[in-house]
Amino acid sequence: MIGCSVAYHLAHMGWRDVVLLERDRITSGTTWHAAGLMVTFGSTSETSTEMRKYTRDLYARLEAETGQATGLRQIGFIECAADRDRLEEYRRVSAFNRLCGVDVQELSPREVSALFPLARTEDILAGFYVKEDGRVDPVDVTMALAKGARLQGATIVEGWRRRRC
Repeated sequence: MIGCSVAYHLAHMGWRDVVLLERDRITSGTTWHAAGLMVTFGSTSETSTEMRKYTRDLYARLEAETGQATGLRQIGFIECAADRDRLEEYRRVSAFNRLCGVDVQELSPREVSALFPLARTEDILAGFYVKEDGRVDPVDVTMALAKGARLQGATIVEGWRRRRC
């Protein structure tokens, strides 16, 4: 996914000599078993938060741009605090994330239960919810990035083996 993302972004920046060399086939490494979580909540770095927001927005438009599914499902994300220290930490994180433009809502245990009925909530103090977060299919995203790179003129060579001298 990283190589395809770099190729995609370089090609979209106007580079015309972008070549990605893939050892085997795209997604044949670790991509296929990645979790696929797409979460903007959790960072206290402005740079990291902006990258998370950019990624969320990219995945939201990538399918329309390329015609390749990404498996994007913005089903929401809940992080729960079960002790006072974690509650304080998540309140700081959510305040910072809101400052950076992430719509984080603090939820009561009852509200967490209403959103996620399978959750056992009797031992949590609060939940922190981002409606726009969710999941993607890592293989589909990688293929969409590769297609987007190719549409902009990048070359992707699969099955590349380094020759020994």
